[in-house]
Amino acid sequence: MGSDGATQARRIIHEAAPELTALSEAIHASAELGFQEHDSMKRCVDLLKARGFTITTPLCGLDTAFDAVFGSGDLHVAFLAEYDALPDVGHACGHNLIAAASLGAGLGLASLADALGVTVHVMGTPAEEGGAGKVLILDRGGFDPIHAALMVHPWSFDQLESACLAVAHFDVTFTGRTAHASAAPWEGRNAGDAMTIAQVAVGLLRQQLPAGDQVHGVVTDGGQAANIIPSKVTARYMCRSVSAERLEALLPRVRACFEAGALASACEVSIEELGPRYTHMEQDAVLLALYAKHAKAQGRNFAREEAGEALPTYSTDMANISLALPAIHPLIDVVSNGAVNHQPEFTAACLGANAERALLDGACALASVAADAASDPAIRARLLQR
Repeated sequence: MGSDGATQARRIIHEAAPELTALSEAIHASAELGFQEHDSMKRCVDLLKARGFTITTPLCGLDTAFDAVFGSGDLHVAFLAEYDALPDVGHACGHNLIAAASLGAGLGLASLADALGVTVHVMGTPAEEGGAGKVLILDRGGFDPIHAALMVHPWSFDQLESACLAVAHFDVTFTGRTAHASAAPWEGRNAGDAMTIAQVAVGLLRQQLPAGDQVHGVVTDGGQAANIIPSKVTARYMCRSVSAERLEALLPRVRACFEAGALASACEVSIEELGPRYTHMEQDAVLLALYAKHAKAQGRNFAREEAGEALPTYSTDMANISLALPAIHPLIDVVSNGAVNHQPEFTAACLGANAERALLDGACALASVAADAASDPAIRARLLQR
């Protein structure tokens, strides 16, 4: 039933295009940060509930997570919806489109649930931008019933594989002693100096890091007045590497840079990791090949990839899911005219006709992948072994 099923799923998705587009636009306008996506989640849940899905929320103790279920087949396929935004630049990663595309794919596959013997899940996974919502759901058993997890991510071109890096997020706090910067500077312990020393050390360390290792961060509080020696300075940092093992080796070297800043300035330092670490990604090759087939049939092309150009790099909590069960996370072009993710111009590109086309193409391709996989005895049997 693969080909016929995919055709029916695409028809259902295109019929729902006005609702899906309105959902995407509303989430884009809300631009809620991680674990605060109450309006975005409610809009997703309301649409799915109206289409006959059974809703569980909160999910795994997360107020803005949900699992929407349709059907009762033995093969459980999940489409993952993200809907958190970034500070200042809003939906500059296009999570509004991810949510709408996953809901669309869910609606399309739900129309085939009985015929294909599938249970369709649309899972709302909050706080991808650093909060590791998917990892928390995974660790708490939310993915236990799932045999395959699928999603697409907006990008500045179409791409199947990427260099997805493992990442740790952490906050750094230097604590010193306040003093008058002119009258008695010798009485102070300058937490700003500690941060400066640490940043210089990190910059020098970068010269010796192997390819694929990255360190980057931002000062979140650097003091309040020029004539007061700051007693507290804070920063948020990320360390990335090509694998969880390499990341484990990188982190002590970076930690030593911050400890050096504290030692040289007679300050104290504390380092707090912010939630679970993200891993590298291993996409399911068979499911990804099915996605490529259906994406190309819709006019998508992977010319850059086929020409051997360098893989794009990023980090995502979907990577942790890919190591636990068959999963795909291809990138889909929104025609951003040179803008890249995390730029305000990319935020703007995630609205309009090209964004809507990416939404519908992504939804149709994902639903078609699931329909093909459920119809192919060998693929189905392999997935059911999970």
